Amino acid sequence: MAGQVLAEAGAAGVHEDAGGFDLLAPDGTGYRVDVTGGVFHPDNPLLAEYVAGRRVVAYIGPTVDRIYGKRLRDYLTARLEPGSWSVHTIATGEHHKSLTSVEQVCATAKAAGLDRHGVMLAVGGGIVADIVGFAASMYARGIRYIKVNTSLVGQVDVGVGVKTGVNALHTKNMFGAYHPAHASLNDPALLDTLPAREIRCGLAEIVKMAVILDGDLFRTLERHPDAFRRGPSSAAASGTAASGGDVETYIIRTAMRLMMEELCPNLREHELARLVDFGHTFSPVIETAGGHRLAHGEAVAVDMALSAHLARLLGLADEETCERIVTLLERIGLPVYDPATCTPELMTQALRASWQRRGRKLHLVVPTALGKAAFVDELEHLPTETLRAALDALADRAVRRDG
Repeated sequence: MAGQVLAEAGAAGVHEDAGGFDLLAPDGTGYRVDVTGGVFHPDNPLLAEYVAGRRVVAYIGPTVDRIYGKRLRDYLTARLEPGSWSVHTIATGEHHKSLTSVEQVCATAKAAGLDRHGVMLAVGGGIVADIVGFAASMYARGIRYIKVNTSLVGQVDVGVGVKTGVNALHTKNMFGAYHPAHASLNDPALLDTLPAREIRCGLAEIVKMAVILDGDLFRTLERHPDAFRRGPSSAAASGTAASGGDVETYIIRTAMRLMMEELCPNLREHELARLVDFGHTFSPVIETAGGHRLAHGEAVAVDMALSAHLARLLGLADEETCERIVTLLERIGLPVYDPATCTPELMTQALRASWQRRGRKLHLVVPTALGKAAFVDELEHLPTETLRAALDALADRAVRRDG
């Protein structure tokens, strides 16, 4: 595969072609993310080629199974040997992202006769990929797994990285492993059946990449805040889009490339200060303290809005930058404040939890301009009164909006 070719050539970095992206990290880890059409069409050989005659145990969430399950089974019937594969549904949702679910995945694989040369196939969004990927990292001390990413979050975030994990000990993603997928397949047409809320959550992760790395992408999102909610080919390409491509193609491929380029030099997070953690300092507590009432992308949006106001109050970003970030999130339809969890006490708790998790450094990512960001590294550099002022600003905004 292309990832192996890169490894042999020693060409470190991220390399894009019409069919996707190859990544080769400095530590020698290489993998490919494919962008393909008709991933479950019997004439598309890609998935079958990655399986390469191995036994396959596939896992799919109930909703995705209802929409795409028949196509998946028809594909496997057409392409693989009879008796060499099976498909199983697994529960989704943050409450099921647990060690219990991982054990169930492993038990199903064992019952299906999956050996060390076999493949686990995850078909679904980020939660299915996280659960199955973590199971694959442990099963028989580690086997191959393949991801077919059916959500926008999956295609631009989980699907392009190497992290797997589950929630535990009242903490999001407490247990996990770095376990690169043998293949990660993105079919943009799979996004057509997503509900609006899931599209918005995926856009939150794209806004994250735009704010920290790419002002052009941010301005494209400002012009098209309803991207991916009208079909993949309904919007005409803008001046910033790739030649001949539509807005959604430009947005999704840019977000994928930016994420992979940012991950590549620090794939296993030996350096704990990471720009891609923008929106992921306060959001874990917003999610868990709220009983997962807010979806992950929604909590990330609230975190980004709060971080933007902190940047403004600390003098790291001007008022216009802060306002444009928060306004874009609102125009997409994402929340920017949650009164139940955006309290000084809980947000201070979130800061201390991040400080502990990140080697007793805060590493809070804040925007400094559109497409640029910096770190607030020490807890003492973020006074309690500044945090309160940022929360008050968002609360006042919510009152004006709802009043």
